[in-house]
Amino acid sequence: MPKPSDEQHQALTQLLGFGSHSARKSHYPELLARLEELEAERNRYKWLFEHAVHGIFQASLQEGIRAANPALARMLGYDSPEDALWTLTDLSHHLFIGGEQELRQIRQTLSERLGLFGYETRLRRKDGSAIDVVMNLLLKPDEDGLVEGFVADITERKLAQSRLLQLNEQLEQRVAERTCELREARDAAEAANLSKDKYLAAASHDLLQPLNAARLLISTLHERNLPPGEQHLVERAHHALEGAEDLLTDLLDISKLDQSAIKPDIDAYRLDEMLLPLVSEFQPVAAAAGLQLAHYIPRCVIQSDFRLLTRILRNFLSNACRYTDHGRVLLGARKRGDVLRIQVWDTGRGIPADQLQSIFLEFNQLGVRRAAERSGVGLGLAIVDRIANMLDYRVHVRSRPGRGSVFSIDVPLARTAPSRGGEAPVLAPQLGDPLPGRRLLVLDNETSILHSMAALLQQWGCEVLTATDRDAALSALAGVAPDVILADYHLDQGVTGWDVVLELRAHFAAAIPLVMITADRSDQCRRQLQGFGVPVLNKPVKAGKMRSVLSHLLGGKADACAVDEGPA
Repeated sequence: MPKPSDEQHQALTQLLGFGSHSARKSHYPELLARLEELEAERNRYKWLFEHAVHGIFQASLQEGIRAANPALARMLGYDSPEDALWTLTDLSHHLFIGGEQELRQIRQTLSERLGLFGYETRLRRKDGSAIDVVMNLLLKPDEDGLVEGFVADITERKLAQSRLLQLNEQLEQRVAERTCELREARDAAEAANLSKDKYLAAASHDLLQPLNAARLLISTLHERNLPPGEQHLVERAHHALEGAEDLLTDLLDISKLDQSAIKPDIDAYRLDEMLLPLVSEFQPVAAAAGLQLAHYIPRCVIQSDFRLLTRILRNFLSNACRYTDHGRVLLGARKRGDVLRIQVWDTGRGIPADQLQSIFLEFNQLGVRRAAERSGVGLGLAIVDRIANMLDYRVHVRSRPGRGSVFSIDVPLARTAPSRGGEAPVLAPQLGDPLPGRRLLVLDNETSILHSMAALLQQWGCEVLTATDRDAALSALAGVAPDVILADYHLDQGVTGWDVVLELRAHFAAAIPLVMITADRSDQCRRQLQGFGVPVLNKPVKAGKMRSVLSHLLGGKADACAVDEGPA
């Protein structure tokens, strides 16, 4: 290697400060200032190291801790950093609770990433207890496994989390216990309601029997030519029985609707098939009130539950006739998109706007100030509201006081044709009275009802035979089949009127016409009776309905006389 020239040697000497005495002397102030800056920086870092809130240490993963600040010593329960350095010579045994396995995992992580951040672990204190910490570890790659660590004590946070978890568990336990208590209370309430419903159904069945006998007797008297005084008493008795019957029927319906004991049976029906029987039913009611009943029924098919929708419309018509003093009532329908809006218009008293919502409350009758003015019991629209909610139909009410009201309900239009065939019902009256001279058999296990039915039917000119069971029926008939059988569904000892009628039909080898009568308003009974394909009358039997059904049967129009009153 060639020697540097004299010029190069001189320049290098001056650069390193080895020149003349004056040159060296000129660099001393700068060097001294730099040394002072370095000393001040070292003192600053030393002060931060000693007064830091969190623990700081420097350690070899093989040989233990080499330096520690006072915060780390206090954290680990040592009197001083020197005391900690003297003890913490083996990290796996003296510091990390996880031991050698945890230290091995730390080494592996640091060898791959040179840093471990937010690492939560547990460290061993001098007295053997443990603390929860979070630490950041930095591996210094140039110093053979030297690690710098920064440690924060999170024991209080962990305790708070543990207490919160314990509180959550206690809360969940209390919620579970409370839920169990509420479930038990609900089950008890449901059991009580079920017991109430069973009792109400049984009591109503027993109450309907004497009501049925009384209604038939009153109807018999009502049709006789009595002196005015006696006729007035019969009228009053008739209205009193009607009120008791309506109240009992509505209470049963409300109970069943509230308990979801009624399940909709949705099918497709022609509109005239549903509305014309209602027109026929309410024409005499409107005429008796001095009103005209008109109807407009377009040709269309709806998708609904026949008996539930019929109950809604029957209540609309009943209220229209009841609260209209003069004028007329109109039953009609018009399409609104994919629904049919069935409406009942009247020219009655009307309803103030601020009371339109309250009319759907139980036992609420607007404009009635005295008990003597009451007509009905105020449950009709409450039943309408519950049925509409069950079917998910919208009910609309418009009214002007002194001008009248419009009650409407939106019913879905059917996409398919009705599954039942047959001609549409007609309103044409029967020619002549087919009842006089006809031979009728009445089957019932209540003798009071047999006497009442016989009195009414005989007044209509029928020859009436009565029986309580099969043997009594065969004895009364004396080998001659009746023209019609009126049979109660539930007889004694589990026998049904249908069973007896089947035996009588087999005995006479003839399909004797049948009208089934029942006080059982349960869904199970209704489904059974629907399967028989015969007219059904609910007790208490209304004389007008029974006469209409018998006239249709004996007049050859049995298909049009199936009757199912109300949702029960």
